[in-house]
Amino acid sequence: QVQLVESGGGSVQAGGSLRLSCAASGYADCVYHIAWYRHAPEKEREFVSYITSDGSTSYAVSVQGRFTISQDNAKNTVFLQMDSLTPEDTAMYYCKTDPFVTGDPACVYWGQGTAVTVSS
Repeated sequence: QVQLVESGGGSVQAGGSLRLSCAASGYADCVYHIAWYRHAPEKEREFVSYITSDGSTSYAVSVQGRFTISQDNAKNTVFLQMDSLTPEDTAMYYCKTDPFVTGDPACVYWGQGTAVTVSS
């Protein structure tokens, strides 16, 4: 199985920045990339970004131009640089394995999340 551990969350004022990390360990017989999701109170969980092994990236429209996903393969870590934060970005942020080839739910793993709070 794969373990994902997020870190880097915190409280910032609007316009500030945070850099989240997702450290992966363990093994699963799966092909996947790492995605970021967020879940705010009274809202549905939403996709934020993902990055593939070859460096291709994708972003939700709501964060395009403000968030940047990257990875350090040597450290098995994915980062999410969040700039120009707004209160609407307040949420629990989770990283997740995305078995994009097969969609096998047995290959889906979630981290525990890291909280981001943006004040106005």
